[in-house]
Amino acid sequence: MIPTVVWGTGNVGRAAVRAVEAHPELTLAAVLVHDPAKVGRDAGELGGLGRTLGVAATDDIAAVLAARPRAVVYAASGDIRPDDALADIGRAIRAGAVVVTPSLYPLYDQRNAPPELRDPVLAAVAEGGGSLFVSGVDPGWGNDVLPLLVSGLGTEVDVIRCQEIFDYSTYEQEDSVRHLIGMGHPMDYQPLMLAESVPTMVWGGQIRLMARALGVELDEIRETMDRRALDTTVITRTMGEFAAGTQGAVRFEVQGIVGGEPRIVIEHITRIHASCAPDWPSPPDGVGAHRVVIEGRPRIEVTVEASDEGENRSAGGNATAVGRLVSAIDWLVDAKPGLYDALDVPLRPAVGRLGRRPA
Repeated sequence: MIPTVVWGTGNVGRAAVRAVEAHPELTLAAVLVHDPAKVGRDAGELGGLGRTLGVAATDDIAAVLAARPRAVVYAASGDIRPDDALADIGRAIRAGAVVVTPSLYPLYDQRNAPPELRDPVLAAVAEGGGSLFVSGVDPGWGNDVLPLLVSGLGTEVDVIRCQEIFDYSTYEQEDSVRHLIGMGHPMDYQPLMLAESVPTMVWGGQIRLMARALGVELDEIRETMDRRALDTTVITRTMGEFAAGTQGAVRFEVQGIVGGEPRIVIEHITRIHASCAPDWPSPPDGVGAHRVVIEGRPRIEVTVEASDEGENRSAGGNATAVGRLVSAIDWLVDAKPGLYDALDVPLRPAVGRLGRRPA
């Protein structure tokens, strides 16, 4: 059994506790939390399992890492604290742990990551003998392993398009939805995630990964952006009111240009309410989906809908991201220390988990 730590118990961390507990090769060694109110609470409660696991949450990072866990699922956010996240992850790697995380977007495409991010990780690997694999859902499997797999079914492939189409009123992270993405702000507000070059910073690595796997050279990476205002005020269950005239929907593309044409496209269509931008594509049930479209011969379309925590689509997406990461831990433990990406780490069947319910 591989002693594994879950670091953080927010939207991703809750799913990570459940995934580690369910994996037949892993054992939950510790849970690290930042919120003092969570210290001492049982991991099963924090993970929403409805039962205790006998592992009490702690905020003592030094003590947890001193125990030399073999793996760490780093689930703390890196969106607004990338330097702190990088420092935490480096600390775990220097303690000899295999670390998996969705928290550092530039390292999804680790070969092309800026030196100020890549070099500290490589130094930590050399010092401590740990490893790092950064992935998720979108960015993540929704625009690397899934589209690449599906592209192999085509005879002629003209365009690979990856879409995330979501109603963000189900996304229980209000600071990100309102301030990073701009929902509910006046249309002249500039959300950080929608600023010029930021989508490329987040998703450009996925474009480069797919181009590398497909054996094509990119001319460049381009962005498109469109935003729509709400026609009427809406009330959401998780985040309250979003006023008429404020931002209610966003649509952008990150395009990999090959031979002068957009050939690899990652598109996001995000709403706070279905009534906003009704002419844009919608998910089959109006709530949320990830979709891959292969334009060519034949035309292929694959839509993935995931639900968790009471049929919540955002929670379902988080759970699939965690599934990808946690399923990689035993492979990474057997591999040599290093910095890995999605083209290195295989997505494998759920060996030993079919029909398994942990006691």
